[in-house]
Amino acid sequence: MSAQDDKPLPLAGIRVLDVSQVMAGPFACMVLGDLGADVIKIEPPTGDQTRSAMGFKMKGDDSLGFLNMNRNKRSIVLDLKSEGAREIFLDLAKTADVIIENYRPGVVKKLGIDYDSVRAVNPGIIYASISGFGQTGPWSDRPGFDLMAQGAGGVMSITGAPGGPPMKSGVPVADIGCALFVVSGILSAYIGRQQTGEGQFIDGSLYEAALSFSIWDICEYWGTGQVPQRIGTANRMAAPYQAVEASDGYFVFGANNDRLWQRLLKAMGREELAEHPDYATNALRMKNREAMIEDLEQTFTTRTREEWVETLLEAGVPAGPILDYSEALGNPHAEARNMVMPIQHPIEGEVPNIGFPVKLSGTPQQVRRAPPLLDEHRAEILAEIGRNPDGSKQ
Repeated sequence: MSAQDDKPLPLAGIRVLDVSQVMAGPFACMVLGDLGADVIKIEPPTGDQTRSAMGFKMKGDDSLGFLNMNRNKRSIVLDLKSEGAREIFLDLAKTADVIIENYRPGVVKKLGIDYDSVRAVNPGIIYASISGFGQTGPWSDRPGFDLMAQGAGGVMSITGAPGGPPMKSGVPVADIGCALFVVSGILSAYIGRQQTGEGQFIDGSLYEAALSFSIWDICEYWGTGQVPQRIGTANRMAAPYQAVEASDGYFVFGANNDRLWQRLLKAMGREELAEHPDYATNALRMKNREAMIEDLEQTFTTRTREEWVETLLEAGVPAGPILDYSEALGNPHAEARNMVMPIQHPIEGEVPNIGFPVKLSGTPQQVRRAPPLLDEHRAEILAEIGRNPDGSKQ
């Protein structure tokens, strides 16, 4: 163990109640747990849906998806429809700093575990609600999954090939984006509470997360009055900046200013294009992008992806491969950055986890707990609030 491992993690001493399922809420809680918080996952009798409903089944009852979103947590089952479980929840809430829930708006009020109910017993609570479309507004009652948020938030309208059908992003940008925005809100509220002693309510939605990721596209709309269209891998603000075809497939590169444009042409041996009147400025290269890419690909298709990436990087032009996940996870850089992180599980043995995406120098994140079995920590959690394993008071 290093000296760094002896230091308390940044959020050590903070207790989080994770009353959420599937992705956005559990991911947000895992981030807080990775930073040192004591995260108690409060599950219904059937458990978080991702334990069984998200595929990738393992030896035990839990899916690999669940095992990658719920490390550094403890689990207790509470049927919050029962009065006894609600009382236990409120006792736990008295000891908590943060609560994250992702029921549809209005459900937690019916259950008696909403922000006002919790604030009555713990005025300093930071209570975050995650939903598809937020707690207010005409769409607030709509069920919200990542797909619906990407659709309503404009993301699908600009994703895909020109003239092709709308497509969703390959990864759940609304879910994960919302999780990270909520974590930012929670940490800000916690810092504020240290000054005022007061907690607050945080309203996060997948829809607003999707909208917030669309800066370039929204600015194009506001700036021109034209609704952005699908442009494949190209960029709305500069060209060339996209995927192009080599002799054995595609790679990506960016020559998105005049200096890089000149370097690109020299590296390609296409200096004559520097005098082409249609490519003289970024604005002209944007306007004539399709013809320009056709000109460039006449040369790119003469050599392999790897050769072009090496050539462009040597010339100071940003470039890179397009990797599948076996390549993205199996390359030396991913290994050097510890982005495949095996953890030990009581049933599965060694389980692969995606590594910590940021590294803290003074207090590195640690896997302190494997993803919990359903209700695994019931006795110890209840004991901490003076109750027996059956829920009765000691």
